[in-house]
Amino acid sequence: MKKTIIVLKREFISRVKKRSFLIMTLLAPLLMAGFIVGYAYLITSKDKEEKKIGIIDQSMVVFESLKNNDYIKFELLEGKTLKEARKDFDQSGLYAILFIPSNITITNKLQLYSDKQPSESVKMYIKNNIKSYLEDKRLVEEGISKEVLSSLKVKLSVDTFKWTDSGDEVKSNTGITMGLGYFAGFLIYMFVFMYGAMVMRGVIEEKTSRIVEVIVSSVKPFQLMLGKILGVALVGLTQFVAWIILIGVFVTVGMQVFGPDYSANKISNQQEIVQNVMSQQDINLNTVQEIPDQTASDSFKDVLISATESINFVVIILSFIFYFVGGYLLYASLFAAIGSAVDSETDTQQFMMPVTIPLIIGLLVMVNAIQNPDGALAFWFSIIPFTSPIVMMARIPFGVPYWEVILSMVLLIITFLGATWFAAKIYRTGILMYGKKVSYGEIWKWIKFKN
Repeated sequence: MKKTIIVLKREFISRVKKRSFLIMTLLAPLLMAGFIVGYAYLITSKDKEEKKIGIIDQSMVVFESLKNNDYIKFELLEGKTLKEARKDFDQSGLYAILFIPSNITITNKLQLYSDKQPSESVKMYIKNNIKSYLEDKRLVEEGISKEVLSSLKVKLSVDTFKWTDSGDEVKSNTGITMGLGYFAGFLIYMFVFMYGAMVMRGVIEEKTSRIVEVIVSSVKPFQLMLGKILGVALVGLTQFVAWIILIGVFVTVGMQVFGPDYSANKISNQQEIVQNVMSQQDINLNTVQEIPDQTASDSFKDVLISATESINFVVIILSFIFYFVGGYLLYASLFAAIGSAVDSETDTQQFMMPVTIPLIIGLLVMVNAIQNPDGALAFWFSIIPFTSPIVMMARIPFGVPYWEVILSMVLLIITFLGATWFAAKIYRTGILMYGKKVSYGEIWKWIKFKN
């Protein structure tokens, strides 16, 4: 055990000191934080460039429904044909020309002309204003008032609640739970594959440089393999913890510098915000009811708190650590065996397929498990050790019976021990085998060798 710890320390220190490790430890959180802050900025920023739109209205009445806002201004081009407006377009300073045909109430079609692709926000603003006008006009023609129509509309929402073991009920949010399950499962897949391949490359490098011949003169092959696997696992955990901390720091700083300031600017009229959102979703603005005044930060905070009350984050974090370590140890032993059996990384392709297929299957089943976490497919693949780290982590945020989690963990531990013994048999012989193309039959002979 002492020699295994020595190998572990060597692997950990040598990898942590590498410039590539330091760069990735800093660069990956910076890129992730940049993506988060950038996305938050884009979805909250507005196009503040004023756009003047000329209107040619053959119906002579529809243009009245188009109201100016802070960034979109309408100008009626009286007495002009579309051909004449096109001729003067370059000097007019107009962003686009809206042509409203005389039979608009029959065709329900508009034409928007410009020398560039009009933005979707402009298009939707025009569409929803005129659509609202036409709908109101038809209501009047049919003798139906907007008040009557509005009273007939039903706004239905479905709130989900989860019963706890103590009999209490807490509000849940399916969308956040699904997102958390997918994120946790994908992280397991990414880290297991990334650090498992790191073990394989490390074994190949030591084998091709012949340094392993010196090492095995004082350390047993099994001790060397185990120390290498545990050393890289410690590197992975260190990098993962550093990423979590740095992403939190970078996102906090980025939001303060570049992000929208929700706390300083209280939104006094959320009616306008809801209307803008609904205009993007093609919803009649006349059906929007008055919404109480509140800050966006309070609203987001309330939604987040209520959505996460039913999620046991302690269980999720502990489960993630276990399945990350367990899944990594299982696959790292197999990757180490592959690395010991070949002379170069190009020779690994024929042996990688049996190892990577279960990981890919786990990733595919994870999508089904998020949609139906209690289904038979999700259950069995969360029990099978080769896919359980990914699939079970996708199910746990939804709530999984403890006996299923315990069974999955026990089977993962047993399979890891068996895979380690299996890999050690290959590693012991393959680590000193040079210049020979290895086949599956040859590897089977190595497994059958007795100590």
